[in-house]
Amino acid sequence: MFDSLKRKAIQRQTRQLLEKRDTSHINDPLKTLGFLVHEGMFNELETLQESWQFFELQPKDVKVFSFLEVKKSAPSLRSNQMTNKDVSWKGVISNVNAVEFLDRPFDVLVGYYAGTQPMLDLMMSRSKAKFKVGCKGGTPGIYDLLLDIAPEQNALFLEELKKYMIVLNKL
Repeated sequence: MFDSLKRKAIQRQTRQLLEKRDTSHINDPLKTLGFLVHEGMFNELETLQESWQFFELQPKDVKVFSFLEVKKSAPSLRSNQMTNKDVSWKGVISNVNAVEFLDRPFDVLVGYYAGTQPMLDLMMSRSKAKFKVGCKGGTPGIYDLLLDIAPEQNALFLEELKKYMIVLNKL
């Protein structure tokens, strides 16, 4: 019962956040880049962290945050990660690191996960990012650009992302 209440609260929260979104800075150039990753689908986070060279940015300008359905039993030193338990049944994110990541005004934030993922969709809609990019099968209302490439095709995805950033005058 609580799972269905939580799911409905998350959907309501996502919808409300999308209605309030400010798109006035959507055309700003790419100076900061963020990746919101579903760690169950893609766990090579270092590859994304090192993409700063590919986009001709500084290492400090690229941030990666991951979501994991259920926390692993082994201890993790990773502070840039959250799980289902970090979202209340009312749809409020309680993870301090997640809130800090989402409050950063990234010029581009990439939702690096396929399909509709309610928790990640909530995080993407909660983000203060100026331009949001999603992967194949993503929820259309959340993103400004959807690339028809699966997250598993990392090199191809980054190449296409860079191509679109050039076409959109962000690079």
